[in-house]
Amino acid sequence: MTSRTKPPADDISRLGKIEGQVRGIRKMVEDGRYCIDILTQLSSVAGALARVEENILARHLQTCVRASLSGRDRGDQDRKIAEIVDLLGRFRARS
Repeated sequence: MTSRTKPPADDISRLGKIEGQVRGIRKMVEDGRYCIDILTQLSSVAGALARVEENILARHLQTCVRASLSGRDRGDQDRKIAEIVDLLGRFRARS
């Protein structure tokens, strides 16, 4: 997805829900709620963010990367491959 592409409504909706969940978690922390309840909510937010992340990565692979790999610009292809390898390394470092 480029900066000129309109983001999909489902991702926008999901991010809005995540935003609400995070506000709820903040309130839980401020109110001194039970730690396990807070951790459960944090896990839920992390899962929801991962789904948005997967959607965006899939669109990037289906559009930008596919276009680059089907083109003739070897430098652009190499940059896209390096970009994905770097991204996967960062994903792995998180887990």
